[in-house]
Amino acid sequence: MQHGTRGLRPTRVHAPARAYDRLMAGERPAPDDCAVRPEIEDSWSRLRRLGLDPERSREIHRLAPAELEELRRTTGLAQVLPVLRSTLFTPGDSTPLVLAVSDPKARILWMDGEQRLRRAVDAIGFEQGALWSEEEVGTNAIGLAARTARPSQVHSAEHYLRSHHTWSCFGAPIRDPRTGRPAGVIDLSGPATGDHHYLRQLALTAARLAETELRAAHLESLHRLRTVAVPLLARFGDPALVVDPSGWTAAAVGLPAPPRLALPAENWEGGGTHWVPTLGECRVEPLADGWLVRPSAPQPAEDAERSGGGLVELDLRRPDRPELRVSGSVGCWSHTPSPRHTELLLMLALHRDGLSAAELAEALFADPARTVTVRAELSRLRRHLGPLLEARPYRLTACTRVTVHGPHDPHDLLPGSAAPAVRALRTDLAHGILRLPAAPDQSSAISCANSSSLGSSSSSWPSGTIR
Repeated sequence: MQHGTRGLRPTRVHAPARAYDRLMAGERPAPDDCAVRPEIEDSWSRLRRLGLDPERSREIHRLAPAELEELRRTTGLAQVLPVLRSTLFTPGDSTPLVLAVSDPKARILWMDGEQRLRRAVDAIGFEQGALWSEEEVGTNAIGLAARTARPSQVHSAEHYLRSHHTWSCFGAPIRDPRTGRPAGVIDLSGPATGDHHYLRQLALTAARLAETELRAAHLESLHRLRTVAVPLLARFGDPALVVDPSGWTAAAVGLPAPPRLALPAENWEGGGTHWVPTLGECRVEPLADGWLVRPSAPQPAEDAERSGGGLVELDLRRPDRPELRVSGSVGCWSHTPSPRHTELLLMLALHRDGLSAAELAEALFADPARTVTVRAELSRLRRHLGPLLEARPYRLTACTRVTVHGPHDPHDLLPGSAAPAVRALRTDLAHGILRLPAAPDQSSAISCANSSSLGSSSSSWPSGTIR
């Protein structure tokens, strides 16, 4: 495992290893042990609950060649490989580095790097077509980044499987610029001996390069759609616009079109009449690789006001893809919120009486002074919620029914969040102290927590609804 590392400065691995040995044996860490990072400790606890043996790895699940080729095609990530290879590897370079690109489910699609290291990682099943999720191979950067949708580093004894302790790896999610959802993970791995700190910045840069390539491809597809749409729209006397399958506007006439429309969760299924946020009732028709949208309601603002008494659903059952669904008398729409917006929505759903900016800053950052950040994020969130979000204090309107769908395992609730309130909520949910809110017609036995008392049995943070 030392191939290609000559001349690099060794790093300390003994203190993390001691903490690992004690925690895996069920013992408390000693005062002089290296502190285990919260995300690593959470991952270890989760894998111990699943019964994964840290001393003996499971048989690696591998994709059949046909399945691997199909995944490579459908992810659209093949177009980012040339720029990654030319940036990370230069001719004659023997950098001790292995590049892996996976899909959002941690299935490794491509690998590249120094040949001796490639042979070394083959010994632990780190190869093309292998499933590298946490459940299969323990705590690792690809699996952690895929589950949390956040950059993740795992160094030496932070790996759950002892056989991986000679490696250091950093995984960075690639986000699809069309949807904002994870498109895959870039992982850079190298021997744990040596200076591994460069992996973080290198992996983050590689992920940004990949997203730039995907964004360029998306702009090109919008341009192709625009060449079809502009001549057609020029013949219309009424307002109309053309959007791509993800809702991004390619062309418009007769109205100030938003950059992107919020599409319903089930898409538009061939067309018809649909209610569209910011536009109102619209006639929708398929056009080339997109949709022709023709507003028929002249007062969309009034429609938005009428939607204030509907149902707001925050679906957190898929760790990598939270979804906000809003249903009202005029229709329904869905939106994929950012990680920070998801945390804010969860806090607002839990505390229907509202929270001040300082309380939200305390809950998310353990710092009540970070109110500027909170107010800026809530201002952006209001673009999607409109009249459903009120201020002073920040809250969802009283006439709105709110439901939060959580994962089967409470410890998987927003796994990428390090917010103190979210970590406390996971513990309270796991212990059965609290439950997530449900609309009255779904569970009459549940009442919302009051924001005037942010306490729970395990923490001082806002943490759910009372059983």
